[in-house]
Amino acid sequence: MRILALDYGNKRVGVAVSDALGWTAQPLATLEMHGHQELLAEIKEYIDKYEVEEIVVGMPYNMDGTMGKRAEITQAFINFLKNKLELPIQIQDERLTTSQAKNILLEADVSRKGRKKVIDKLAASLILKSYLNSK
Repeated sequence: MRILALDYGNKRVGVAVSDALGWTAQPLATLEMHGHQELLAEIKEYIDKYEVEEIVVGMPYNMDGTMGKRAEITQAFINFLKNKLELPIQIQDERLTTSQAKNILLEADVSRKGRKKVIDKLAASLILKSYLNSK
């Protein structure tokens, strides 16, 4: 069963997918934010291409575990997905995944320009890996 993970942001959305057995997470793409309908169409393409059966969305909780403005916006996006897709949608705590991704890319000596291109999909893969490890 393949799982699709999304790292939802203001400007970009990172996308990652699991292998068929649900053991590994691979970064797929970084989608530019052009509105929810266009984003939904792109997400549906990945759902069809990889035969996805479940979606995981990273939830940006505050460090104390509360929901701030960014988490409320993400929850509204999750509600949108639930109304448009007939797949189970799970929430995964994403605290620190973007900074983890940034550290990984810095250690790999990826340029600032290069980091910008891949950080969101890498963060999505970290969200997915965390979800897979929790199962």
